[in-house]
Amino acid sequence: MAEPVLDIKGLRKNFGALKATDDVSISLYPGEIHALIGPNGAGKSTLIHQICGTLRQDQGSIRLAGKEIGNLGVAERARKGLGRTFQISSLAVEFSALRNVMLAVQARQGSSFRFLRPVRSDRNLVDEAMDRLSRVGLAERAHIPAGELSHGEKRQLEIAIALALDVKAFLLDEPMAGMGPEGSKVLTGFLAKLRQEAPILLVEHDMDAVFALADRISVLVYGRIIATGTVEEIRRDPVVRTAYLGDHA
Repeated sequence: MAEPVLDIKGLRKNFGALKATDDVSISLYPGEIHALIGPNGAGKSTLIHQICGTLRQDQGSIRLAGKEIGNLGVAERARKGLGRTFQISSLAVEFSALRNVMLAVQARQGSSFRFLRPVRSDRNLVDEAMDRLSRVGLAERAHIPAGELSHGEKRQLEIAIALALDVKAFLLDEPMAGMGPEGSKVLTGFLAKLRQEAPILLVEHDMDAVFALADRISVLVYGRIIATGTVEEIRRDPVVRTAYLGDHA
């Protein structure tokens, strides 16, 4: 079997007596969508923050493409290839979709983007940004301010930005949040194809999307992984059904 692209081992995070993350291990392999599910209060947000670098783990390792990133900051993890999207968008909403992606290209190149050069002054920069927008289906929306994009388009733009950073693995946090049935259906189809760009660790409450997309599922309850398996294995697991799935199984 191939080596995991993202390999999380023995992660622990305590807040006083509370074990928010209790010996969590998750692996993400090339071409895979690995879903992380669990009830509210299970510790998913704490785990995500540790993977992204906004919160340091007390113990454990986080390896991306074989290299330890658990001691790096948020920006450095992004430069190493950890692509992130969140429930609350962090886009520069006053800039066009194109300029948002251009900023990411410049960040990857290590150049200052405090003063973004005029669009026409760097054809290579524009072409690379347009390529990423085309790959997520936003080429025709390139010059629209990010704040005017639909909810689903903002998700696609965040992914284009991650692609501009030469992403090795995606961490998608509740991408279906705030979407209606049709929007969720469209985004599900998009994510199914996105795994060919880089594997996806998907944190999601929409169980229809999880069951449609996931190759494997890990279930987090009270800070611990209680099961990992295929969709059918998780559906049939009596412990998971009792702890979380209920009528979703």
